[in-house]
Amino acid sequence: MTDDQARTEAEAGAVAAVEPEVKGGSLLDREGDAAADYLEGLLDIADLDGDIDIDVEGNRAMVSVVEVREGDLRHLVGAKGEILDALQELTRLAAARETGERSRLMLDIAGFRAARRAALVELAKSAIAEAQRTGAPITMDPMTPFERKVVHDAVAESGLVSESEGDEPRRCVVIRVS
Repeated sequence: MTDDQARTEAEAGAVAAVEPEVKGGSLLDREGDAAADYLEGLLDIADLDGDIDIDVEGNRAMVSVVEVREGDLRHLVGAKGEILDALQELTRLAAARETGERSRLMLDIAGFRAARRAALVELAKSAIAEAQRTGAPITMDPMTPFERKVVHDAVAESGLVSESEGDEPRRCVVIRVS
């Protein structure tokens, strides 16, 4: 075995140590594939066109259904993403059934979550600036768990602290200077 072959095998072992191997590929790869299969079936049943992209971000599978024609998938999102949330849960169940593990995959349809994430980061920046300017805690409007996570990440990146308060569905983020 050459030094290059040994180095390649060592690098492959390091990747395997980060992402657990499961029969037929890594757990996240299998989770994404199972989700894509489920969503393809759903699109076929509904006679809708959409391209499915699978990615891994951190320790989470990310699955996106991209519109072929703008507006075709809008009804799979719902007015405030409530249908998307329900489809995400169903897709997680399908992935969990396939892998035997709890799924944490994120589903995006027609770029809704990506656009919402960008808007939430801007909203968080305004709240962070207000907290820094006044030194007082800032309580944001109630949000879904996904939305709160985006805001908590933006707050942590700014060096401030945040916590969720209240009970679902009225749970909100409170930003504090320290």
